[in-house]
Amino acid sequence: MEDEKNSVISPNDLVTVTKMNHIVEVQHMLKMNTRNNIKKLNKNEYVDLRTGEIKEFEHSETRKDNLNSLRQTFKKLRYLINNNFIGSPNELHVILTYKENMTDTERLYIDVKNFIDRLRYKYKNESTIDYLNVVEPQERGAWHCHLLLRFNDLSRVFIPNKFDKVTKKPIDAPLYEMWGYGWVTIKSLKDVDNIGAYLSAYLTDVELTDENVIKAISDKTAIKIVQVEGQQKKFIKGGRLHLYPPGMNLFRKSRGIVYPERQRMKHKEVKKVVGSAKPTYSKSIEIEKNDFQNTITYEQYNLKR
Repeated sequence: MEDEKNSVISPNDLVTVTKMNHIVEVQHMLKMNTRNNIKKLNKNEYVDLRTGEIKEFEHSETRKDNLNSLRQTFKKLRYLINNNFIGSPNELHVILTYKENMTDTERLYIDVKNFIDRLRYKYKNESTIDYLNVVEPQERGAWHCHLLLRFNDLSRVFIPNKFDKVTKKPIDAPLYEMWGYGWVTIKSLKDVDNIGAYLSAYLTDVELTDENVIKAISDKTAIKIVQVEGQQKKFIKGGRLHLYPPGMNLFRKSRGIVYPERQRMKHKEVKKVVGSAKPTYSKSIEIEKNDFQNTITYEQYNLKR
């Protein structure tokens, strides 16, 4: 069980600091467990090292049933995004879709891998390419893929994506031809100062529409307002989470996409990292499972703001 609450981090509290280019996250746990009390035996069983008792893991029926696991997955994803993509001219956000209602996840990853292989071959004499591939489920069961691409040896990259406005047929759209299964959208990241948060809006939230507004109100769902391409839009917070099947890898990456380093320090020392910047985002989550309770507090700094 998780609940958000207000919490204050004291100056001498130990925190974990994760620096991802201009994004800095501070995490504080009220209770720290420095010992590993279990040993995994297999995917279904573990041994409690304190008692020697063999127990079974609790497997969730859906990802939404296990909010802590889901939160950790998207946390790792935001770490990877913000540590490797900053909106440089040599970075692109490419969205791949299917014409048909394609629901086969095994085929999905094969198709995307083949697309990346063809793209790398096309640019083999110009640049190496690192990528982060993230899947997005649709209500109808189909899948989109979001590719973050970094052309390592180019200072700037431009790939045309021009279609006839009437017939919708490609005029100059090499990635559309390269993909071959449906629509391709290419977006620049140059005006996005927190790409991890930007992409999370696609992956976890659903835009508020006339069709879902009644259900959102009846379920007392949280609504948030997000700037999308210069316009304010309303989204149902977490409205897409139930669509992710349990056990599925939500993202895959190339070897050059690396996790950020993390440091332990006292909270008062964070100023050495962020200077005079104030937190642009903060929240506390209270976790309760069986007889264990803990509070995790997050602060995020955006040094571009």
